[in-house]
Amino acid sequence: MLLRKYHIVVFKDNEGVCKKLHIRGWIFFAVAGLLISLVAGNIHFWSYFAGYKLVATRLQETGRVVDEQKNQLVSLSNKLKDLEKDLLRVREFDSKLRVMINLETQMETTGAIGGQDSFFAKNYLPIHRQELLARKMHNFLNQLNTDTRLEEMRQEDMVEAFKHNPSLLASTPIIWPTDGWVSSGFGRRISPFTGQAENHLGLDISGRPGTPVVAPAKGVVSFSGVDGGNGNTLILAHGAGLSTRYAHLQQAVANEGDTVNRGDLIGYLGNSGRSTGPHLHYEVRLNGVCVNPLRYILN
Repeated sequence: MLLRKYHIVVFKDNEGVCKKLHIRGWIFFAVAGLLISLVAGNIHFWSYFAGYKLVATRLQETGRVVDEQKNQLVSLSNKLKDLEKDLLRVREFDSKLRVMINLETQMETTGAIGGQDSFFAKNYLPIHRQELLARKMHNFLNQLNTDTRLEEMRQEDMVEAFKHNPSLLASTPIIWPTDGWVSSGFGRRISPFTGQAENHLGLDISGRPGTPVVAPAKGVVSFSGVDGGNGNTLILAHGAGLSTRYAHLQQAVANEGDTVNRGDLIGYLGNSGRSTGPHLHYEVRLNGVCVNPLRYILN
């Protein structure tokens, strides 16, 4: 059957002419096989295309869910970072208060919660996987819970200290004595007179002459007068070995022996004594030793 010859006769209409075609039998089977292959191939590719579209749709939905989860993780990490900053600020404020009331001798230096490998470091999110971020946030929350409990215990210590000495905070110089800007800080500096390095024992707060100077805490005026190169000077004794000094005043309005409260006017900013311009030289002394006034100022 495959080797037989088949004749196809084609007649042209109204011309009486015919044409014969000789075809082997196997050609029919070849054509039929080709058609079947084409149909089967189309069915296969159509089913593959339909499956591909379904997978692509699911992949797109999954990508959208992953993006939403990533945005939520980023938002949560930013909130935790803000929470970390708030806790550090509370801890620093707590440490400052403890130094002020002599529960501690120096300020604690606190770093990021969780140590130097804090997961809130810059460029963290684009580098690490989301699973790692979620795990680290979980660890941070555990650490935060521990730090919060420790902070509560520290606060209880301060409350007890204030209970035993209720006038302690009122006698602590926690506000700025005048308005202006700090033109020279506490510690090592170059002397404006000699050009040599020296220890500056207070803060120089520059401002307009005549700017009011107020008491930063309750105290008794232990000195009010001219003190050599310091010019017009006033000293307040606050008790517990704490005192404050105000130099280069234009005028002191409080007299020796006066008791003043926080915010009371004690003088005016000036340029008396050995001075390069109108400013207030402000010192805080603890048991006669000068300490950085910023250690006490809260506002």
